[in-house]
Amino acid sequence: MRAITIREPGGPENLEWTEVPDPVPGMGEVLLDVTASAVNRADLLQRQGNYAPPKGASDIMGLECSGTIAELGEGVEGWQVGDEVCALLAGGGYAEKVVVPAVQLLPVPGEVSLVASAALPEVACTVWSNVVMDSGLREGEVLLVHGGAGGIGTHAIQVGKALGATVAVTAGSADRLERCRQLGADLTINYREQDFVEELKKETGGADVILDNMGAKYLGRNVDALATSGRLAIIGMQGGIKGELNIGILAGKRARVAATTLRARPVDDKGRIVADVRERLWPLVEQGIVQPVIGQAIPMAEAADAHRALKEGGVFGKILLTSGS
Repeated sequence: MRAITIREPGGPENLEWTEVPDPVPGMGEVLLDVTASAVNRADLLQRQGNYAPPKGASDIMGLECSGTIAELGEGVEGWQVGDEVCALLAGGGYAEKVVVPAVQLLPVPGEVSLVASAALPEVACTVWSNVVMDSGLREGEVLLVHGGAGGIGTHAIQVGKALGATVAVTAGSADRLERCRQLGADLTINYREQDFVEELKKETGGADVILDNMGAKYLGRNVDALATSGRLAIIGMQGGIKGELNIGILAGKRARVAATTLRARPVDDKGRIVADVRERLWPLVEQGIVQPVIGQAIPMAEAADAHRALKEGGVFGKILLTSGS
């Protein structure tokens, strides 16, 4: 099969569309013929040599994909060859074929196309596990989403609204904020021109749940922005890994800070998340209440262009890589 490989750590120019051995499904795994994959910031870090795959995972990039089941490994039940699915991966999505544990499969939902469904697994599992399963967002609460125009952000806006929350977002331009409003965001904050803490407190009194992709840079301000009993979920470190935290403010609000990753979780833990997503979130996707937001689709062989586009930051929603080109 063909796959995108990294000639050496560095820039997008080091990505190559080359022949590699076909993967073989083991116990509890399935082999997929990949229709599409998607680009995530973790892929950029891996390309640079700063984010190694978990032990035992493919060293090919790609944390999600859609495709058709080509082969079942021993012990797999509930799926058949020919089923159209999308999948949460620990790696391997930038390829014509990939092996994935069966518990990390999701059926293509409702009227969503097979290609478009590649935009869902990583964002769905990340948002649902952090905002709903761990932080317990409830109807009537306030959700603040940093990076509202990205893949995670556009999905989180829709999930928050579907659950009956007031959704606030940050983004860096008027155009991107307007598109967030079109997705349902109630409060939009231009982080280049406004103080999100001041704006959030003025309009809502504070956030019950914050989904943060910045890490250290926003740590203190995020805690300031929390309401009493608020929950801060940190899922990214674009703003650094070390910051100062005022425990007094945190304790005074009886608030909570958690930081999570998805890729390195054990298969059973990912399976637990996928099962909850399928049971509780997938019906919302099937009904069209929550939809994939795709800003650009690029042939997989041109993955370097997709990496450049994500780094430049002009794409609204997800960037897909389509196989067969």
